[in-house]
Amino acid sequence: MSDNRMNYTIDSNMQFPLVEIALEAGEKAYIQRGSMVYHTPSVTLNTRVNGRGSGFGKMLGALGRAMTSGESFFITEATSIQDDGKLALAPSVPGQVIALELGSKQYRLNDGAFLALDGSAQYRMERQSVGRAFFGGQGGLFVMTTEGEGTLLANAFGSIKKLDLNGETMTIDNAHVVAWSTTLDYDIHLENGFLQSIGTGEGVVNTFRGYGEVYVQSLNIETFAGVIGNHIVTGNGDGGGGGASLLDAFL
Repeated sequence: MSDNRMNYTIDSNMQFPLVEIALEAGEKAYIQRGSMVYHTPSVTLNTRVNGRGSGFGKMLGALGRAMTSGESFFITEATSIQDDGKLALAPSVPGQVIALELGSKQYRLNDGAFLALDGSAQYRMERQSVGRAFFGGQGGLFVMTTEGEGTLLANAFGSIKKLDLNGETMTIDNAHVVAWSTTLDYDIHLENGFLQSIGTGEGVVNTFRGYGEVYVQSLNIETFAGVIGNHIVTGNGDGGGGGASLLDAFL
């Protein structure tokens, strides 16, 4: 892309919008696996090993990140052979999609926030401390960090709010964190120790300090999963095995 910026549109008339990306001949975009909704005949999708380098070392690096950070072993590369290529994407969870312009600003992403990156930009998996990896739950030993110039599309569960920090300190539930500036210091920890965290229901938090941006999502997928789980009846529940799962009721 000549201007190092992705040519995309987000349909604001949709409650849960699709993102349509326009690709010229030879242009590429890296997308979240399983996010493709439709594309024109000029666009081809290829699965690549999600690692740097070549040969066995590249495969080992991709496997290591998949095991320690939850990142996929593969990534999908979309390429157009004509100037009229179109590709539509949808996130895996219902929510807002935002574009982050890379260059003078770079970002780290929480697990599940990545949707697409144009071919002119890059990312690397940055190793975190053992403490951050243990408490984070999301991201593990590595966190996705952007590089270069281009456009990153990030998605969230629910709506996204941008917080600007100008030397302040802000503590945020880690499950609500989508992305943050690489210029910020961050510390993942328990809110008030183990017992207090259980009592208040506030567990792992991320404290940010310095100058930069933090993007937070309005919904917590971990809390949502717990609510849904409370309404699912299985054959092992009360009632002596006579129940059926919520999924079975719709089949």
